[in-house]
Amino acid sequence: MNSLNHQRMANNGETQSLEKMKARDPSTPTKKPKSPKPENAVTIAVSSRALFNMEFEQQIFEQKGMEDYLKYQLDHETEPFAPGPAFPFIKALEAVNEHLRNLYPESEELFDVVLMTNNHAHAGIRLINSINHHNLFVERFCMTGGNSPIGYLKAYHTNLYLSADSMKVREAIEEGIAAATMFSAEKVTQVSETQLRVAFDGDAVLFSDESERIYKTQGLDKFFEHEKTYENKPLDHGPLKGFLEALGKLQRKFYAKGHRMDCPIRTYLVTARSAASSGSRALKTLRAWGLETDEALFLAGAPKGPMLAKIKPHIFFDDQMFHIEGAAELGTVAAHVPYGIAQKMPPKKSKDT
Repeated sequence: MNSLNHQRMANNGETQSLEKMKARDPSTPTKKPKSPKPENAVTIAVSSRALFNMEFEQQIFEQKGMEDYLKYQLDHETEPFAPGPAFPFIKALEAVNEHLRNLYPESEELFDVVLMTNNHAHAGIRLINSINHHNLFVERFCMTGGNSPIGYLKAYHTNLYLSADSMKVREAIEEGIAAATMFSAEKVTQVSETQLRVAFDGDAVLFSDESERIYKTQGLDKFFEHEKTYENKPLDHGPLKGFLEALGKLQRKFYAKGHRMDCPIRTYLVTARSAASSGSRALKTLRAWGLETDEALFLAGAPKGPMLAKIKPHIFFDDQMFHIEGAAELGTVAAHVPYGIAQKMPPKKSKDT
């Protein structure tokens, strides 16, 4: 998504917060809200290459090395980066925070964004300039100067880590932290500026890959048989269960104030499972966890891309790269969760998990 589109989004937003900003005297300084304590917040750690488009700079680093990369950043530090794949998601988090602050002025149960990058501190000025240029509220930075930032994630009480580096994402998941690799959509899709929309695959994302393993190793009939036998036994949790829990906790704060129907957070389960044959176990698992998604779409092996194009989520999580690619082709920003047996076996021609 190019910077012109995002500038238009910043200028013509529909949220109450942006309308209030328009009504203010532009000569009057706007006081930024206070960052919540990490232990109270839903913390999203995002890498600089997920938040901003840094493909050209990354090529300099890979082809010419660190010194040329740093020199380029210093020489261009007044030029803001264009938005990257995570940018609309982060903007939507800020819109939700505005609503939460209006309803609960003293509460620190908010989204908090940490820029988590292995960039050298010399590149920090350009990142700060870019954040200010795009009117983002990102006060916490972690710049590790070439070292892996994964060791800092738990210290920040991270609920979700988004990166363009698949190896770091795998490292985070191995540490028990919800994480996904960001991929840009292949065309620009206008997403909601008033409602955060998050779509999840089921198996190996919200749930464990227990059922996926049956399907991959024993086939579809055994998968159906297994799900019927264990329909009333909840699946074990997958890597992003905790993030859905965090979203649900914030949703209930809106429900408590009478905002269920116009809640600014909406969640979706988008699964290749069949509803009649294997859907009950997925829904019963969520119920057993005390969780729910606002919508559940059981596609019975049909492509997910067209349905996601209708939903227009800010982010879609899936463990299968062919679903990620199909979503991206039709304009959905997708995030790959490298977890479970699907990472070790090639995909079958059809899939029902």
